[in-house]
Amino acid sequence: MQHYHYIFTGSGLAALMTVYEMILSEKFNDKTVLLIDENPKKVNDRTWCFWDEKQSFDEIVSKKWDVALFADATFQRDLKLRPYQYKMVRGLDFYNLVFELISKQKNIHFLNEKVIDFEELGNHCVVKTESKNFTCNQIFNSIYNPEIVKNQTKYPLLQQHFIGWFIQSEEKVFNPNKATFMDFSINQNGNTRFMYVLPTSETEALLEYTLFSADLLSKAEYENEIQNYIQKLGITKYKIIEKEQGNIPMTCYEFWKNNSKNIINIGSAGGWTKASTGYTFKNTTKKSKELVNFLSSETDFRKFHKKDKFWFYDLLFIDVLFRRNDLGSTVFSALFKKGNPILIFKFLDEETTFWEDLQVIWKCPKGLFVKAVLMRIFR
Repeated sequence: MQHYHYIFTGSGLAALMTVYEMILSEKFNDKTVLLIDENPKKVNDRTWCFWDEKQSFDEIVSKKWDVALFADATFQRDLKLRPYQYKMVRGLDFYNLVFELISKQKNIHFLNEKVIDFEELGNHCVVKTESKNFTCNQIFNSIYNPEIVKNQTKYPLLQQHFIGWFIQSEEKVFNPNKATFMDFSINQNGNTRFMYVLPTSETEALLEYTLFSADLLSKAEYENEIQNYIQKLGITKYKIIEKEQGNIPMTCYEFWKNNSKNIINIGSAGGWTKASTGYTFKNTTKKSKELVNFLSSETDFRKFHKKDKFWFYDLLFIDVLFRRNDLGSTVFSALFKKGNPILIFKFLDEETTFWEDLQVIWKCPKGLFVKAVLMRIFR
């Protein structure tokens, strides 16, 4: 069996970002690396967005916005984002960036096959694909197994699930300088539902019908709601350029407890998604940097994760939305109606002081969150 220092089972955002950081660090040039995935990453299957005050990945950022709209059934607010900008990265552009860099590395390889199984055997690990077996020192696993979370009750599981259409309309209805961050003015139907609109010109935009809820919908329900929203915008003629869909776990389940000395779970499989928002790109950027720095001095993956105050904040938020999914619009509206958007984004980036935390938290419906705290204490 061929042996590698590191094998990545799955090559999604977390795996590619970690390998990208490894290459940039220049500390792993003597380590052999294998990425294995049944998806060759040749199509644009998703769009990532993040707020940023630096020039992160600007070479592949396809659009930036300085203003974002927040709305519900009773009010609208334009959020001035400076010094942040809201940025969009197409999945295919990110894949191409990383794979082009990988192609220049003699020590890093990609295998387009399905991972069947992997396990730790003493001081080494074994990975099995449909046609081959490999050994390695350590595994970075990003293949998410939802049953691990579903088979426990301590930590609720919500999904951020959506279908998006990138459309081109005949009418000039979009403001390319303003993204729609969350529009809760649509029918909530007892859930947390909103439209998310990313215009790239006056006639082109990505429209996503998104839910934070426990259960998925039929494909027709998502698409009917997108059609209704398109009509509401005054669009009569349009064509669909691309479609995308996703289902991102939102949970504070302690994924890191499943790490072993030589196997670490990363990405959604490792709890790298920001539980309270479902945002992945910025969080994964941070986590991958932390992991690469960790590998410079440590080898035992059980030591990697540290729980902090933001994990507890997210836990309370998920508890509230899980029990009262019909009040998601109320919670987000309370936060964004009068809150400082710069401080909110800093809070969601987990970069605030405790005093700043309180300024954000104080805007939320206090009764719901006090009850959530008490239920956790007396659980």
